[in-house]
This record gives sequence, C-alpha cells and structure tokens, in this order.
Amino acid sequence: MSHPATQTENHYFDRAGWLRATVLGANDGIVSTASLIAGVASAGVSASDVLLAGTAGLVAGAMSMAAGEYVSVSSQADSERSDLAREAEELRSQPEFERRELAAIYVRRGLDPRLAAQVAEQMMARDALGTHARDELGITPAAKPRPIQAALSSAAAFTAGALLPLMAVIVSPHPWIAINVTLASLIALALLGALSALTGGASVVRAVVRVTFWGAAAMAATAGVGALFGTTVM
Repeated sequence: MSHPATQTENHYFDRAGWLRATVLGANDGIVSTASLIAGVASAGVSASDVLLAGTAGLVAGAMSMAAGEYVSVSSQADSERSDLAREAEELRSQPEFERRELAAIYVRRGLDPRLAAQVAEQMMARDALGTHARDELGITPAAKPRPIQAALSSAAAFTAGALLPLMAVIVSPHPWIAINVTLASLIALALLGALSALTGGASVVRAVVRVTFWGAAAMAATAGVGALFGTTVM
C-alpha cells in the first residue's frame, strides 16, 4: 500500500536540540537545588534558612544557565556569520572552483561525477550561498542559533526543575527536610529520564538509571559535607 506523497516521516534526531537543552536545564535545576538544600539541611540550620538558600540557588542557577546558553549560542552564531561571509566572498571571486567543490561533495555522497556536476550547476544557479551553506558548511535555517531563545528556555527549564525541591522544603517538617527533598528529587529525576527517553526514542531503563544515579551521588556528597562540617555548601 502506497503512502500519500504529502506524508512526512518523524525522526527522533529532529528533537535532539530542544530535548537536550530542556532535559539539561531541568536536570540541573533539580540536582543542584536539591543538593544545596540537602547540604544546608544536614548542617542543622533552620527551615527558613534552608528555604532561603534553596531560593538563592534557584535564582543563581537560572541566571547562570541563561548567561551560559546566551554566550555559547552567540559564539556559534558569530562563527556561522563569519563562515557565510567568507563563503559569499569565495563564490564571488572564484565561482568555478566553488562549483567543482560542490560537485565533489555530491560525488562523495554517491552521485555519478557527470550527474554531480549537473546538480551542482543547477543548485548554484538557484541559490549558490544557501546550497554551499547547507552542503559544504552544514548550516541550515532550522538549526539557526537563537541566543535569546536559548537563554530563556534554559532558564525556564532550570527554574521548573528547581521548584520541586523547594516545594518539598515548604511541605516537609523540619527534621524530614533532607530526606523528603532527596526522595522527591530522585522521583522527579526518574520521571524526567523516562520522559526524555520516550521523547528521544532511547532506552527508558538506561536513562532512568543514569540520571538517578548521578543525582543521588551529588545529593549524597553534598549532604555528607554539610553533616560533616556543619556549614552551608553551595
């Protein structure tokens, strides 16, 4: 049975960019805030001090994620603009060389040399810079860097993750803060790992084990330091 010509395939790779950023931000929000809370609570301070430290950690972490993503994606955008400007100049100064270069790319991908030359000529006649950007440099409109969007998305994901351990602090009796925050955070990490695996088509068990193991290790280490030295760990 043939499929309609307009039917498109959905690939998990198309989700890789936003999935990575969302999972990374939420995971960092849960782990760093829960670890901070566990360390402070294990030092024996009051519940209000624990909540204050966790809130400060949320704000600091969200701002750090936003700044880091903005700088990183801005640097990528600068590099792409530089490459495109250089490619535009090469197309202007040596179009024949660029045509042969494009044809060679198509040959390496499996086209007959004569057909590759024809394809390169037709593609360059239609959109020379766009064709070289895509096939030579690997730059596509769909993957265009968006620094502000990346910064806001990372900050929002971190905040969403960090809110859960903070809520656990609010609803927990003082002696149970560290335990309840740890349990709630591990459950959230497991759900996050499962969701990311299902969205990306990966193994759910492997993702859950990986994210909960490292989250538990981080919280245990910070709680141990707080209990040992009786100091606020951040």
